[in-house]
Amino acid sequence: MTNNNSGTCPIWEEPYSATASDRVDGTILINSDRAGGEYVIGESAWLNLGNLEDVQKMRLTTRLVDQRLQGTVTPKVTPELIEDAKNKPPLPVHERAERLLRYLAKKSGNIGDELDIGDDSDPLCQGSMAWSESTGSEEILFLAQYLQERGWINGDVGDNLGAVGWIQVSVEGYSHISDLSSERNSAQCFVAMWFGEEMNTPYEQGIKPAIEAAGYTSMRIDKKEHSNKIDDEIIAEIRRSRFLVADFTHGDNGARGGVYYEAGFAHGLNLPVIFSCREDMFDKLHFDTRQYNHIAWKNENLDEFRKNLTNRIEALIGESPNKGQTTT
Repeated sequence: MTNNNSGTCPIWEEPYSATASDRVDGTILINSDRAGGEYVIGESAWLNLGNLEDVQKMRLTTRLVDQRLQGTVTPKVTPELIEDAKNKPPLPVHERAERLLRYLAKKSGNIGDELDIGDDSDPLCQGSMAWSESTGSEEILFLAQYLQERGWINGDVGDNLGAVGWIQVSVEGYSHISDLSSERNSAQCFVAMWFGEEMNTPYEQGIKPAIEAAGYTSMRIDKKEHSNKIDDEIIAEIRRSRFLVADFTHGDNGARGGVYYEAGFAHGLNLPVIFSCREDMFDKLHFDTRQYNHIAWKNENLDEFRKNLTNRIEALIGESPNKGQTTT
């Protein structure tokens, strides 16, 4: 790749808002308002972007924004991240509105500042689209009206499509953002798996250290002391998690329905799910999950499994800001 001072964002084909530069590892650094900020991309991922529809580009942009929110300053677009975006469900409308609120607060230099959202070519509008998984200023208007009705913003939010005027995040809006931040600042990974004895070694030598190597903590529900109903505790811990690792290996009694349920519940919450399975079990996977890219592993090569899982976590979720710190 050549050094560029101008060009188009390979995801959205929008002009760069800043320079792009080559890096030693062969990737290129791009700063695009429509993609939510800076990201790096290599040649193989760049080529894969040509197959994405706009809705999939929106999901990919959401992934990049999420990684930045979790502390990854410059996320990397990888083939794995692109593949994940193809299967990702859309964000719920209320969550899109809350993400727009967070972006508006981020762009406000001081409390009480007024922001003027222009048309689709305006950097502030493009950033709003990136954060809220929106296609244009018409959707930004709709979400802004939702925020205004709840008292989270003040401003001139018109009734006509595209008529977003000045916006100001209210005190109530900042309070709501504070509540959201405390709920979602998680470095926990929930592990859904079969708890048979023969899975103890794969967990202790493969799954758990792989999660910790990326800077996250592993939550295995049978390792937690609690006095609540187990189903309620599982739901609560999934809600507290940043993402989920689901291993579909099972014993002679057949597939573990709980693993499928927990993975499905995480998908419903729009949490990333990473799939794995012992290699000899692949032909027994349910057709609902075969479409996803599972990490295959063998008992005799758990070190490779650990490395592959860490790489997948960092490709899809990004490194945790806690990476390199001692985990317990």
